[in-house]
Amino acid sequence: MTLDMAIVLALVAAAVALFVTERLRVDLVAVLLMTALMLTGIITPEQGIAGFANPATVTVAAMFVISASLSRTGAVAVLGRASAWVFARNLWAGLFVMMVSVGLLSAFMNNTPVVAIFMPIMLSVASAIRISPSKLLMPLSFAAIFGGVCTLIGTSTNLLVSSITERAGFAPFGMFELTRYGVVVFGVGTLYMLVVARWIPSRRQVQDPTREYGMGRYMTEIEVLDDARSLGMPLAESPLVRELAVEVLEINRDGQRLVLPHGRTLLQAGDLLRVICDVDRIKSLAERQGIRLKPRRSGTSAAEPDASVLVEAVVAPGSELVGETLKSANFRSTFGANVVALRHRGAELHEKLGSTVLLGGDVLLIEVDREHLNILRNHEAFVMISEVAQPEFVRRKALLATAIVAAVVLTAALGVLPILVSAVAGAALLILTGCLHVEEAYHAIDWKVIFLLAGALSLGVALESSGAAHLLSEMLIRTAATLGPVAVVSALYLVTTILTEVMSNNATAVLMAPIAIGAAGIMNVDPRPLLMAVTFAASASFATPVGYQTNAMIYGVGKYRFRDFLRIGGPLNFLLWLLASWLIPVIWPLTPLGG
Repeated sequence: MTLDMAIVLALVAAAVALFVTERLRVDLVAVLLMTALMLTGIITPEQGIAGFANPATVTVAAMFVISASLSRTGAVAVLGRASAWVFARNLWAGLFVMMVSVGLLSAFMNNTPVVAIFMPIMLSVASAIRISPSKLLMPLSFAAIFGGVCTLIGTSTNLLVSSITERAGFAPFGMFELTRYGVVVFGVGTLYMLVVARWIPSRRQVQDPTREYGMGRYMTEIEVLDDARSLGMPLAESPLVRELAVEVLEINRDGQRLVLPHGRTLLQAGDLLRVICDVDRIKSLAERQGIRLKPRRSGTSAAEPDASVLVEAVVAPGSELVGETLKSANFRSTFGANVVALRHRGAELHEKLGSTVLLGGDVLLIEVDREHLNILRNHEAFVMISEVAQPEFVRRKALLATAIVAAVVLTAALGVLPILVSAVAGAALLILTGCLHVEEAYHAIDWKVIFLLAGALSLGVALESSGAAHLLSEMLIRTAATLGPVAVVSALYLVTTILTEVMSNNATAVLMAPIAIGAAGIMNVDPRPLLMAVTFAASASFATPVGYQTNAMIYGVGKYRFRDFLRIGGPLNFLLWLLASWLIPVIWPLTPLGG
């Protein structure tokens, strides 16, 4: 082993550890990795920054803009409403139509906005047909993943591996080359979810279908004012507890904490109460004289219930709020709104709201005046799930946006234009025709993903130039090749799918693709089947809520527990591994190079 190999492998180990533990943002880790590789001389500065101009990186940025146009014009919501109509007539037919609709959309656009638009629709459906939303949200997320592996532009991972393949001197993936096996994954995965849907835990029940929106029980803080009816009364006999049925967890009085206070505790002015109650109870608290929700905007009184509204939003995975607290993010001044309650990883927290570190998928109950509501609606940090806060669509542009996206797909599929050119041209045309404003286009691009791709691509170069990829490939061959080349395909898929459950799917693909190419070279076979194993496995994240961003989005909303994904998604991962080990070498034969 050379010194360069040792340095690269040490940096890979450090990067994997940081990706898994999430001590730092994944895009920051990728940029630090790129910097370290340049400082150590493993790669040149030109090789280090080449990822920003890589066709995959630019194409992914353009596809973010294209996806945003379909969301902004309401083209996606049409299929969502159609699914809701079917649900009203038959649950299983509705589940099938929803998964097919989501899968079809995710095959041609970023799946995050697809899930973001379908999520409030599914919550409304669950309320109407009186079932737990958890029964619908996991199939929703999984369907988006199934659809993403059906075409080249379905996920950024597909484009990334295609770019690495082309850089290695082989033909890039075709627009529908993945479809041959992708539709099998889609069909088997959909059938699997229809069968196991009955065993998805009902973590969250919607008990009142007339409720505008319901999110179970929340924790919030309230202050007892001088004119409160409950002043001087025992806690258990106070109107606050008897009429609003709130559960008081703690009283903070003059700096002293009374945890789980006794029912005979007398309430005093200035008491700060931490309580748990339902959404509609929080609405009543906001309107009740003598009670003030904490924190509260100055100038808004409880006597002005129409001055503000309560909306629910999910912290978008990868957004600027992830890793921040409400205080450090200056939430009140940035968004002109207050978070009055929080659900963190499916559980109510017994800590102050302002000091809780936010994670992707956390659910916020936000008090905002109507003039600031559009800031929340249009901000990429949130996925709005309250009907009152749903974005306004530019429906008159829906057909035009759909036609432009179809042209992008067709010109790339027929070889008229490279996918990079067609995607960039399509994004520009969508802006020129008013389907999306320039500012919306900039906001649509997930810059975290762009920097992750650019930084991670430098790792691929370092693995190849240092010989580390060849070394790892030899280790893989020694382990699996005694059982034949098919076993190498199977082993690559298995290692990739395990890694992608605990770290970024793009980082996993960049790490494993050079190893796949190196293994193919050692065996003197076409690398296509090995690269396909990496491509499909990198998106096969079903066993954890943190392995894929759509899983993180539904985690808090559906009140899932970590083991729910393991119980439902784990067997699915195993099934798809067996299926890939059998079918990938059949669809893409392991033919000798030059044969």
